[in-house]
Amino acid sequence: MARNRQRDRQQKQYPRLTHPLVRDPVSGELRPASWDEALSRAAAGFRAVTAAHGPDAFGMFSCSRATNEMNYVAQKFARVVMGTNNVDSCNRTCHAPSVAGLSAVFGSGGGTSSYGEVEDTDLIVMWGSNARFAHPIFFHHVLKGIRNGARMYAVDPRRTSTAEWAESWLGLNVGTDIPLAHAVGREIIHAGLANHAFIERATSGFEEYAAHVEPWTPSVAEKVTGVPADAIRDLAHAYATAERAQLCWTLGITEHHNGTDNVRALINLALLTGHVGRYGSGLQPLRGQNNVQGGGDMGAIPNRLPGFQDILDPPVRSKFERAWDVVIQPRYGLNLTEMFEAMEAGELRAVYCIGENPAQSEADTEQAIRRLTSLEHLVVQDIFLTRTAELADVVLPATAAWCETDGTTTNSERRVQRVRKAVEPPGEAREDIDILCELARRLGHDWEFADAEEVWNELRAVSPDHFGMTYERLEKHQGIQWPCPSTDRLEPTYLHGRLWESDPARRGARAPFGPVKHDPPVDLTDDAYPIRLTTGRRLDSYNTGVQSGGFASPLRRGEYIELCPEDADRYRVEAEEWVRVTSRRGSVVAPVWIDPGLRPGLAFMTMHFPDEVDTNSLTIEANCPIAGTAEFKASAIRIEKLPVTAVRS
Repeated sequence: MARNRQRDRQQKQYPRLTHPLVRDPVSGELRPASWDEALSRAAAGFRAVTAAHGPDAFGMFSCSRATNEMNYVAQKFARVVMGTNNVDSCNRTCHAPSVAGLSAVFGSGGGTSSYGEVEDTDLIVMWGSNARFAHPIFFHHVLKGIRNGARMYAVDPRRTSTAEWAESWLGLNVGTDIPLAHAVGREIIHAGLANHAFIERATSGFEEYAAHVEPWTPSVAEKVTGVPADAIRDLAHAYATAERAQLCWTLGITEHHNGTDNVRALINLALLTGHVGRYGSGLQPLRGQNNVQGGGDMGAIPNRLPGFQDILDPPVRSKFERAWDVVIQPRYGLNLTEMFEAMEAGELRAVYCIGENPAQSEADTEQAIRRLTSLEHLVVQDIFLTRTAELADVVLPATAAWCETDGTTTNSERRVQRVRKAVEPPGEAREDIDILCELARRLGHDWEFADAEEVWNELRAVSPDHFGMTYERLEKHQGIQWPCPSTDRLEPTYLHGRLWESDPARRGARAPFGPVKHDPPVDLTDDAYPIRLTTGRRLDSYNTGVQSGGFASPLRRGEYIELCPEDADRYRVEAEEWVRVTSRRGSVVAPVWIDPGLRPGLAFMTMHFPDEVDTNSLTIEANCPIAGTAEFKASAIRIEKLPVTAVRS
């Protein structure tokens, strides 16, 4: 048997942190330390950096897997203790464009529907989402909807396992979502299927939108998107004529240099047809981490205070200043992307990173690590010694949010649910909030919370959307969706029903159409880099693999460069054969996997195995200017067959 290389199938195992670590000034290595030494080192570093360079030299990376209560305290730490709004989390690498797009239209960044409505709807459009792999819980609701008679359309460059359940798969070229959405919108208008009663009552900017999409006939769109014109017309008519329809998307829409524009293009279709603000009709951005919605809701983002309240609104800011007895900066802080750019400029010099692994999750890995190592002071608080933690000056062992901690999390349908401590943490690991409070005390703020419920009640006092959610009610109702401003009633499961009110005063602000332009991927393919690489997830693994890699899976097969049979033939490579994959930023070697769901010229990889194959050394840091999300979905690469080395079979 001849093979390029004998492959080690063992994924790197990250050790659970059980005691604090500090970097030894003599050896330069991390060594065990007492909690007192570690906390004092962490606090001293933050104090020194801000004393020398001001509060905005500090940045907080909060955690989308930790509880709402932890995220509330973390953003409060940044704003009250450190005096900056530089706080963000991994929402920046995934769904920030969804939040920006939805906020611009409706004033709220949450998905508009509940999971249960997917079971009762008539049409489901899965756009840029392999939900069966990336969101399996949500996909169970989709399957129930299909069994109840809903039709499903899948829009995705790959014919994924999600698309296998669809009535129709629209296989578009990567980065052509806007032309496709415009063509669908134009067809709806020309077919006389637009909901003009809703448009006139509840929206603005329709005429400009109609003129903007007019050039995008299905035939023109076919040439750009690769989707047959008849399939475009079919989707347009199905969506417009459905009594109820859910338009769902994931990172295939958001992880582009124009992700927010992509989101606006989809929202336009909902405004055009009135598929929003009604039971069964809505917009569903599917969140990947268990609490990426809640992290933003708790204010762990640079432009919003808890309850998604705008930090530039003087009455809102005054409310929090009275509650926290501090002056809050009247300006937005830096988002995650901007904080990395500030590291490059030498303006951000200290980072407190809780539960994030940016050294491996950011696009262009080499650049991300270089920037992190340039910091004067890096403190990592986590449950594993991640690649990022290996770079830190101080490492603080925390508890796992989902089994060693009490609190709440908020899922994609805005449902706040209790999580409870079930097991004791190992070794000296301590709860996140306890660690944050100890650091706050060392920096002059005598914080103490008796338990997670006390944190939650402080949040309820400043966030009207959460006021009605006592722990008792959350338990009684097995979770409650926000908004919940009252303790004696529950709101509808869907948002923006006001748009259907006949009374203009109750209807409120109109939802604006957002004409957006097609803007192809930044990293263009050419003769040197002829293959389009797109990225995504697999069912059995999770993000950078730190957590999921520690558990065996019969489905896990490690990282591959997936090619269609035609491209495999063109490069004369076979399954399991190793090839070199090169982009304009880096190069990796990876084994080949043959996937008939791909089309010629399109390759697929994940970020789940960065220690084995560092896919993010290939991806480009071309960011959405509105949301800051990088274009993980569209890199140009070339593939080179490696010299064959004979080995014994």
